[in-house]
Amino acid sequence: MFVFLSNYFRIKIPQTIRDALNSIFELVKSQKTEDNSGDFTLLFGSDVTRYALQVIGFALLMGVFMYLMRQTIIVMSRLIEYDIRKEIYTHYQRLDTAFYKNNKTGDLMSRVAEDVSKVRMYLGPALLYGINLVGLCVLVIYAMLKVNVELTFYTLIPLPFLSLSIYYVSRLINKRSENIQKQLSVLTANSQEVYSGIRVLKSYGVEQRFRSEFNNESEQFKSYSMDLAKVNAFFFPLMILIISLSTLLTIYISGRLVGEGALTPGTIAEFIIYVNYLTWPFTSIGWIASIIQQAEASQKRINAILDTPSTIVNITSQSDHQFLGHIEFKDVTFVYPDTGVKALDQISFVLEPGQKLAIMGRTASGKSTICELLTRMYDVTSGEILIDGIAIDQIDLGDLRQALGYVPQDGFLYSDTIHNNITFGVPGVTRQRVEEIAEASAVHADILSFPGGYDTMVGERGVTLSGGQKQRISIARALIKDPQMVLLDDCLSAVDTKTEKKILGYLSKQLAGKTAIIITHRILHYIEFDKIIVLDESKIVEQGSHNELMSQEGVYYGLVQNQKYES
Repeated sequence: MFVFLSNYFRIKIPQTIRDALNSIFELVKSQKTEDNSGDFTLLFGSDVTRYALQVIGFALLMGVFMYLMRQTIIVMSRLIEYDIRKEIYTHYQRLDTAFYKNNKTGDLMSRVAEDVSKVRMYLGPALLYGINLVGLCVLVIYAMLKVNVELTFYTLIPLPFLSLSIYYVSRLINKRSENIQKQLSVLTANSQEVYSGIRVLKSYGVEQRFRSEFNNESEQFKSYSMDLAKVNAFFFPLMILIISLSTLLTIYISGRLVGEGALTPGTIAEFIIYVNYLTWPFTSIGWIASIIQQAEASQKRINAILDTPSTIVNITSQSDHQFLGHIEFKDVTFVYPDTGVKALDQISFVLEPGQKLAIMGRTASGKSTICELLTRMYDVTSGEILIDGIAIDQIDLGDLRQALGYVPQDGFLYSDTIHNNITFGVPGVTRQRVEEIAEASAVHADILSFPGGYDTMVGERGVTLSGGQKQRISIARALIKDPQMVLLDDCLSAVDTKTEKKILGYLSKQLAGKTAIIITHRILHYIEFDKIIVLDESKIVEQGSHNELMSQEGVYYGLVQNQKYES
């Protein structure tokens, strides 16, 4: 409605100018035949003023509805952009770990930023100018036909050639736009990876090699962009040439018709303004076509993400389960879907509520996989995991992960304060409780040594902290939730023996009454374990208490003896 009303008043302007010129032309003719110079001046000034006020009035009305038109469509496109970004972000959070192992972070960021922006350009400006193009053309051509069919026909002759050129060029634009978007993802992923690992890059002195790789990718991006620019560089002048031919034809044909008395002089000005009205809409066809093709390529990339299902499906939303901490693995076998590597093979064990389990074994024996299955980062390939006698995939994901305190190997920290990193899972905890947990994690003294204390910013991924400090803050983050089940995945590898002894002394108290699984490479004498599992080549080779395993003089016995020898 706003497009129609805006263009309706736009059409009124050349019609008013036509009437004004015709009126002035008649006055001039009457002045030549009659001696009424005083009346001529008065009538001329009166007519010009009246028509000028009409033009100004129509222009103002056109502007008001154009403003409302843009407010409606452009604002709508921004709201849809917001919804799409939110939808993609929410879908990213639903996707499983395997998805993130197979996709680069930079590419995922490019889709939620650049690709969504391309789609918004289609939903906003392209849609706006597309509707405006159709509405304006219908009104202008209708107005032209009412005045003179022959002149209208000659004026519009070049436009079919414009349509044919658009049809041909749009396919070229689509292909080049898709190449540009893909290459932009490569550049984003390359940059993100380099900056995330900047310390390793600098320590190996390979800046030049990575700079060269980035330059090569940038050259490829430039090449794709230049290909698209060449198409546009040829296309836009071609359109202007065709529109200019319409203007020349209008002047020639209308001039001839005025000489024959078939048209009034004001009609020439009216048609020239009509042609100028059509110049931008028809010129924008190429621009709109380019935006549509780019949006199509971007929407394909967005759909590829949104159509990717998560293998971890939360089939229940019930939130009334009270966790006791009973954990049972029944013949669990797991093969990583992205690599095909069998990480666990027929694993079975039972942990009663409050019991402590230590898992030991060589690197890549499947220790960390047990934690990933318990947190449902993956689902088992075969077998079953039971929590309090209920299959793990029948428990609400939110409840399950809230009941677990998980400390992974890498100890990831967010670019925030130490206080907010510790309270990450339970915001709103008192500072006193935070300090108690930090003390239990043997990191309180370290935090107080920082200038900002608990309000110190840790930098991206905790870059300003040592490895041991990051691990201890991660432990505090898990314990402050007061979970019923605790999973510690080799989380003391970066601390010294004295600090480890202190932490384990606190942990033995913090873990009282909680079910705990601790993955470690070292024998931990400071925590009394109810069970110890030794893994080798994805299988349990030994299982029992410390005394039972020592009496067997097997793999565990050898690990204990080696540790004594090393110490």
